[in-house]
Amino acid sequence: MSVHANARKVTTHTLQEMKRAGEKITMLTAYDFSLAKLVDRGGVDVILVGDSASNVMAGRDTTVPMSLEHMIYHAQCVERAVDRALIVVDMPFGTYQGNSAIALESAIRIMKESGGHAVKLEGGAEIVESIQRILTAGIPVMGHLGLTPQSIYKFGTYTVRAKEEEEASKLIADAKLLEEAGCFAVVLEKIPAHLAKQVSEALSIPTIGIGAGQNCDGQVLVLHDMLGITTDFSPRFLRRYLDLESKITGAVEQYCEDVRTGDFPNEEESY
Repeated sequence: MSVHANARKVTTHTLQEMKRAGEKITMLTAYDFSLAKLVDRGGVDVILVGDSASNVMAGRDTTVPMSLEHMIYHAQCVERAVDRALIVVDMPFGTYQGNSAIALESAIRIMKESGGHAVKLEGGAEIVESIQRILTAGIPVMGHLGLTPQSIYKFGTYTVRAKEEEEASKLIADAKLLEEAGCFAVVLEKIPAHLAKQVSEALSIPTIGIGAGQNCDGQVLVLHDMLGITTDFSPRFLRRYLDLESKITGAVEQYCEDVRTGDFPNEEESY
């Protein structure tokens, strides 16, 4: 039996065993009870309570406005729904950069108040002190390199990262540094596929790709994007598995029509 099929409850150790066995890791975002329940039921290994909630739930242009309280609230909703998947919670912008004591305090709040299983931080050498401080409390940490959306104002664009040799070399060094610091996995976002392959082969911890090719140890997508609920975001790496925007809009239009014509509720739908 495969590691995935044998895992009644996914842990960081499960992901490590999956990498060793050559089994791909599945990861999706979720932000609320109802959809998290369906995602978990569908068999995903990891649920990321992402600060992408800023975009798909709150309608903001970037992830920067998300607060610690926002993330804890979304993680609480997800935790109540999940039986099997590992729950990773994004630490929002401003809760870990530059001050490792604040980083530890923020991570402890997430774990205690939300019931999540791990936290995720964006960056490499610049934040390794915060990662090490969080790990001293026994809190698992997932890293995130490449395109780091919280740094969008620094990058100025959402284009592919690490195409030049200098940035690619730093990314490889950062990935190894995150592994040495004790991260259990690292997300690689929007980097060349050959570089992601190189990093994945160089690390003993799993890599989770988004726009990083097929040679990462796992893949992640934003749930609302892959379900076709949000349609104004269409990067090359996104595969839409449903077209819920048109289906939901159509259902609402039909409901409105049925109410206005007196078709709903009918006799069978009345007491």
